[in-house]
Amino acid sequence: MKPFWKVVWGGCLGTLIAFILINLIIFGIIGSAISSFGGGKDSAPVVPKGAILKIDLSQPIAEQGRESFSFNPMALSANMSNSLSLLNAIRALEAAAADPQVKFAYIKADDVAMDFAQAEEFRAALARFRESGKPLVAYSQNYSGNNYYMASVADKVILNAYGEVMISGMSSSLMYYKDLIDHLGIDIQLIRHGKYKSAGEPYIKSEMSAENREQYETLLGTIWGVMADAVASSRDFTAEQYNAWIDGLEITSAEVALEKGLVDELWYDDQVRDYFCTLCGVKEPKDLKYVSLKDYAVAKVRPDLRAKDKVAVIYADGEIVMDDKGYGSIGNNFAKVIAEARRDPAVKAVVFRVNSPGGSVQASAAIAREIELLKAEKPVVASYGGYAASGGYWISCAADKIYSDKTTLTGSIGVFGLIPSVGRALKKNLHLNVYEVSTHKHGSLGSLMSPLDPDEVAYMQQNVDATYEDFVGRVARGRDLTAEAVDEIAQGRVWAGGDALRIGLIDEWGGLTDAISYAATMADLDRYRVEEYPVVESMYNQLLSSMNDSGTDQDIRLENLPNTAVRTGKWLLGLNGPEIAARMPYIGISY
Repeated sequence: MKPFWKVVWGGCLGTLIAFILINLIIFGIIGSAISSFGGGKDSAPVVPKGAILKIDLSQPIAEQGRESFSFNPMALSANMSNSLSLLNAIRALEAAAADPQVKFAYIKADDVAMDFAQAEEFRAALARFRESGKPLVAYSQNYSGNNYYMASVADKVILNAYGEVMISGMSSSLMYYKDLIDHLGIDIQLIRHGKYKSAGEPYIKSEMSAENREQYETLLGTIWGVMADAVASSRDFTAEQYNAWIDGLEITSAEVALEKGLVDELWYDDQVRDYFCTLCGVKEPKDLKYVSLKDYAVAKVRPDLRAKDKVAVIYADGEIVMDDKGYGSIGNNFAKVIAEARRDPAVKAVVFRVNSPGGSVQASAAIAREIELLKAEKPVVASYGGYAASGGYWISCAADKIYSDKTTLTGSIGVFGLIPSVGRALKKNLHLNVYEVSTHKHGSLGSLMSPLDPDEVAYMQQNVDATYEDFVGRVARGRDLTAEAVDEIAQGRVWAGGDALRIGLIDEWGGLTDAISYAATMADLDRYRVEEYPVVESMYNQLLSSMNDSGTDQDIRLENLPNTAVRTGKWLLGLNGPEIAARMPYIGISY
């Protein structure tokens, strides 16, 4: 064989061998990850006798639990995880309260990975555990507003002896982009119905409007009031005292926190472990037996498979979009999920769990239509998570009954269109000239190259107004109110659940388990099992997706945007033309 062909065939053989070895490595990594992740019967967690239920608040709790898998072929690494659902977390606490194997529960409160509504529901479940008579102990190195809110439910709240307490109230920072947009030469027109509909306001204004300030002040005041009342009800002081200490910056040290009754003990880690030994009746910390809340849920929370009747929980979690975007959004296939539950004769009632800030009007209307068909055949109870606003409220306002947490953000009954044009920016920054040729006067409508003229603005306003009237009408019919009464509380205004009951947007304060119990009552069910929709994607399908999906340009461009811009940024980058949306503004709150 000539030297040239020896080199060619040698290179091909080497490439083939390398390909085989790389695939062996890849699937070895995947197999190892799957093995370490567990999932078989033999790998089910075991709850030891005399266990301490460890509740690490830094571990995320999801609306719907799911196993996730991702693989990075460049780094030859695989990652597998599973998230604990809010429903299973609450049920695990209920089971632990009656389980003789569990001695007490320990809240590791250094950080909190929950939104307001999840925290509210989970805290209520912790309060019920405390009422069972078993000790509930909270410990943190430092306390701030959010983790102290959760820790304060315990019957013994412990702070590290050299820890800090920094509770200053609640705030929200809004970023306004108009000056930057003007500097870049981009033109943005906002067409809306509702003076409080502020999702597009930062793009057309340099400062907050009076209506938006009023809206935020009311929201923050209501949410903080709920939290302050909850803290005070668990401790030996009033909400008024708590607020006065915060306003006066009086909580200056761990010793002051102890003096005022915010905490019960100032202990180092070893003293906490010694206390745990006393509670468990053991001599050494090495004899303490912990079980995490997630492992306990896997071991103890089981559906009653002998029950034939089912209550379906349908999770509407994420942005409402026309095109399917996978986990984290509600796409055009979501109506099929609702129809599946409607057609299942074993499903006797449905809980529609909504955690959505809204999105596409067209997709919202399709989902709402399917809910109406479902309601005609079976009881439908809505349960609101962190958000059930704008499109999220549109799709659920026709439910037989609506439960909401007091800290849920809801309402936002309004419609808007945010229309950018970049022709002037291209000329100013890139020295590119755009010329449009059309067959008709308004043929370039939707090209995003030039601003809308007055006739086009009027055209878009007419569409926005008609959509708003339809939205108000849907709410009026669903909530048994007049259109005038709905319009009075609408105008795009976002309400906290603590106010939503008073104005008729919801029927009762309560969480997901309350909604499930009520749905079962409506269907006259004594024995039933809960079935969750949509069905969580299998590990195999997630593996294929993670290996094939390299991410879109839009994902890459949005990767490092601040949270305040992500939601509208995603929409702007995906626009093909003017779009009417029912979406609430991003509300980032720190405390």
